Amino acid sequence: MSYLPRKSTPSYSECSKHANEHCKHHCDKCDIPVCITCVASGKHKGHKLSEILEKHIYEIQSLQKDLDELETRIYPRYEELASDVQTEKAEIEKNYGKLTTAAEEEGEIVHREITAIVNQRKSDIQEMKNKYLCTLNKNAEEITQKMAELNQIMSDLKSILKSNDVSLTSSYKSRNSEFRTLPSKVRVTLPIFTPRKINTDQIWQMFGSLSPLAINTEHGDTMKSAETVSSPPVKPLLDEPRVTAAIDTGYEHLYSVSCMREDQIWTCGNNDITKLLNLQSKLLTSIQTKSGRQPEDIAVTRDGYLVYSDPNKRTLNLVKNKKIQNVITLQGWRPRYVCCTACNDLLVTMNSDNYKQSKVVRYSGSTEIQNIQFDDQRRALYSSGPCSKHISENRNLDICVADNEASAVVVVNQSGKLRFRYTGHPPNTKQQFNPRGITTDNQSHILTADNNCIHILDQDGQFLCYIHCDLREPWDLCVDIRDNLFVAEWSTGKVKKIQYL
Repeated sequence: MSYLPRKSTPSYSECSKHANEHCKHHCDKCDIPVCITCVASGKHKGHKLSEILEKHIYEIQSLQKDLDELETRIYPRYEELASDVQTEKAEIEKNYGKLTTAAEEEGEIVHREITAIVNQRKSDIQEMKNKYLCTLNKNAEEITQKMAELNQIMSDLKSILKSNDVSLTSSYKSRNSEFRTLPSKVRVTLPIFTPRKINTDQIWQMFGSLSPLAINTEHGDTMKSAETVSSPPVKPLLDEPRVTAAIDTGYEHLYSVSCMREDQIWTCGNNDITKLLNLQSKLLTSIQTKSGRQPEDIAVTRDGYLVYSDPNKRTLNLVKNKKIQNVITLQGWRPRYVCCTACNDLLVTMNSDNYKQSKVVRYSGSTEIQNIQFDDQRRALYSSGPCSKHISENRNLDICVADNEASAVVVVNQSGKLRFRYTGHPPNTKQQFNPRGITTDNQSHILTADNNCIHILDQDGQFLCYIHCDLREPWDLCVDIRDNLFVAEWSTGKVKKIQYL
């Protein structure tokens, strides 16, 4: 509860009807402040009166409650929406760049084809021209040869005519008849290029199509108070859950998985390197812990930043732009498992240094704002040993802890009051209930890993069904925004993506 400051001397308003009188009471029926003379006058006889200071304190508490909701729930959602718009703008630049590149590539392909056709056409024309010239050259050579012979004959005739030599005259043989038939004249019909009429529609049909832009403005969600968070559409459970992807993380033993996006996951295992992978097992980035020790657990904030716990150094660390910041450093306690809440707080399970106490602490930034350790009878809510205590916040703001050493899922409400303990279904005499990883989905289901299966519960702890999917030692769980389940297998080092809704 927020601290309400009180002034030593309250300032009361003056009565509008009685001079020098101060209104120290409030008439609930008339809903006005009244002074002692107003009360004594009998006008408010039988009416319920309350002290004005008590009403003032109540109103201040109501105002404080409004301020708390605005600061912790409503304004962060507006910040989230503003961030989403910036992310969407960045995605627009990226995706529209891809569209432009695709259009250019298609244009280049068509351009290459057109260039090839034009070049072939030019080659055909050149070949025709060469054949034409070759024929003309042969014809020219034949005519030139005949002309040389004619020149020689005409020269001989002139010599004979000048000589008066009878022998030359009698030996002359006329060849005029031979030359009267002129050489063949080459006639070639010049080829004609008939361009086809270009139809613009046909050109457009050569290219791929672009779907029209569709802009839909969704009505903003109406946020309800923290006590009545709105429910999403109901998605039924599948009869046969199925594995839709298997991601090889490269760890010998895998400890934790947390969703970055639908197609990206953060993982940590048996070394000091935390990896961001896509669904094809491709390493996108990696972070080495400051201490050189393996992190105990990881989570992703609503801003998309990685958080990891380092119990050896007693620190909780935030990774922002590949730079590691110590957000919380503890004394006498070791942070173990961590999750991010709907209002971007951090919930952390921790053990005392001597492992005799365990608790859950809520942090807003680096400020501790809630401590959950005992029930109403001052009994410890969680086991004290060093075994795992994975944690998750449900949509109804319940805080769910998979207490491995207690063989129970412990669920408390937002204020830290115990709601129920789930100890397995049905009681298994052959194998003890062994909860490890835990997560919740948009349907308010609670999912927890147990040996080689997953238990699905409703928000009140009622068992619904198992998920098997040939799991091998599931160690940690998370769900993405579309309620796809990611299961980290300790022994195989793989993360399985499972559709179960």
